Amino acid sequence: MRVLVFNAGSSSLKLGVHDIGMTSHQRLKATFDRFGGGRCVARITGPKGTRQEALDHADIPAVIAAVPALLGAEGLGAPDAVGHRVAHGGARFTDPARVDDALLAEVEALTPLAPLHNPAGLAGMRAAMAAWPGLPQVAVFDTAFHLTNPPRATTYAIPAPWRDAGMRRYGFHGTSHKYVAERAAAELGEPLRDLRLVSLHLGNGASACAILNGESIDSSMGLTPLEGLVMGTRSGDVDPGLFGFLERRFGLSAAEVEDALYRESGLLALAGVSDMQEVEARAEAGDSAAQLAIEVCAYRARKYLGAYAAAMGGLDTVVFTGGIGENSASMRRRICDGLGFLGLHLDQDRNLAVDLSDGAAPQIQAYGSRVRVLVTETAEQLMIAQETACHLARPAPGPAVIPVAVSARHVHLDAAAVAALFGAGHVLRPACPLRQPGHWVAEERVTLEGPRGRLERVAILGPLRDRVQVEVSRTDSFALGLDPPVRDSGRLQDTPHLRLIGPAGTHETDGLIIAARHIHTNPADAARLGLADGDVVDVQLGSPGREVTFARTLVRVSPVAVTEMHIDTDEANAAGLHGAAEGEILPHPARIAPS
Repeated sequence: MRVLVFNAGSSSLKLGVHDIGMTSHQRLKATFDRFGGGRCVARITGPKGTRQEALDHADIPAVIAAVPALLGAEGLGAPDAVGHRVAHGGARFTDPARVDDALLAEVEALTPLAPLHNPAGLAGMRAAMAAWPGLPQVAVFDTAFHLTNPPRATTYAIPAPWRDAGMRRYGFHGTSHKYVAERAAAELGEPLRDLRLVSLHLGNGASACAILNGESIDSSMGLTPLEGLVMGTRSGDVDPGLFGFLERRFGLSAAEVEDALYRESGLLALAGVSDMQEVEARAEAGDSAAQLAIEVCAYRARKYLGAYAAAMGGLDTVVFTGGIGENSASMRRRICDGLGFLGLHLDQDRNLAVDLSDGAAPQIQAYGSRVRVLVTETAEQLMIAQETACHLARPAPGPAVIPVAVSARHVHLDAAAVAALFGAGHVLRPACPLRQPGHWVAEERVTLEGPRGRLERVAILGPLRDRVQVEVSRTDSFALGLDPPVRDSGRLQDTPHLRLIGPAGTHETDGLIIAARHIHTNPADAARLGLADGDVVDVQLGSPGREVTFARTLVRVSPVAVTEMHIDTDEANAAGLHGAAEGEILPHPARIAPS
């Protein structure tokens, strides 16, 4: 499938043409900017070579209207689909969506949250619909990747009516963070689900993202693209009290302050220019304002990096991307310096010799550094093209119904724990079998104790494991006074400690988790349902009119598994489930391998 991608900004337009199949190939890329006097500057790389020229296009819609002729001149012909980058999709758009009048209206309603970005995206979509009226067009949202962030990361401590109106943290640059995380995992030869990774997208717009086991769990941008790191013309984090102060001191309205925070702040405010290369040149020449600007930028990024390491319980990988992240060795060094306590050490020579040609993603950490540090070009357009193709390749909806089991709090014990709790030589007595072959509930029970309280008579599941694992709900965790992470079974590193109490003694252990919802299935059922091991799917549960969709449910395929979905008691309560239940697997994208 040939996909034309548009990334429309407030003052520029980037486009690309990608052939998406089992591998992906970029056929053309172009940037149009410096609009003024009815003209713009175009930089185009395609089958006919690379060129830069001034064109008689007054604005972005005029450029898009001329793209069919450009494609024809490059010998590419019409695309099969068009993909659009849209900055803000709110909480509504968890996945790519077909562009139609209803979508345009919803994106327009979100414009107050992204006043620099959503209007440009809307203009691009409307112009493309006029240029290719019969072609499928898909919107891909910057915010979608971050909708896996837990409520504790997205909730502002503000009055409930404000929160009810949609005031929460969303995060942006999602397509970039998603791409570089996948690129880093591929470069390291490790599954993304095994990594604790911080992605630093540093450019005129800048953000940090904490990615734990393949999911975004926090991002430095918030309700709007203003929050977080220092950017070219955007302030990043400021005290919200400045609105009242500036109104009292200078008589500025909220709209005037907001506009200044978007357009007159960041590097521009600190150093007088918004381009980091120019800031670094001025700093090298002795400009103290430029020197301060660099220090502020690096300090803010380093704070977020350290905070996200704490949020994830450790750090395996840091990835630099974006114009500054890719090109400024000194900024990479400033951000990483002082993080040796995390096991992060840069190699100066490797940092200075970064070469990103041919899609390289070099590692620049020192030998012996526990944390890997990579640099890679971002490929937002490629990611948008792939997600557009995947969305259009979704199979027609069909019945994919599976049984749902509610998993109450329980423990899996190892031999040492059994001996400590029930006495040396004790063997657990199976009381009744579970649906999964070879698994059972024991007659014995155990008490869980945390700093706040106890949970009595907790079930023990067999057979024994190599390591103790304790699974509770979020509500249970408050009763214990502990904060376990949401994890797949077996992922127990850096989990909280608690005490197990049995009739013969106690056992101190880590391994406390909230089990991530998942689906067990076997190869035959997986083939029937169109699933593969490691897939992440959405499942709809609940009675008609009160359906609840559980997103990002992991699929585990085993030759001996019985097909069923496992959720915990909190999730069952949210869906209003009582007793036996079924869920419907919603259609999921076809798999398209990256280039």
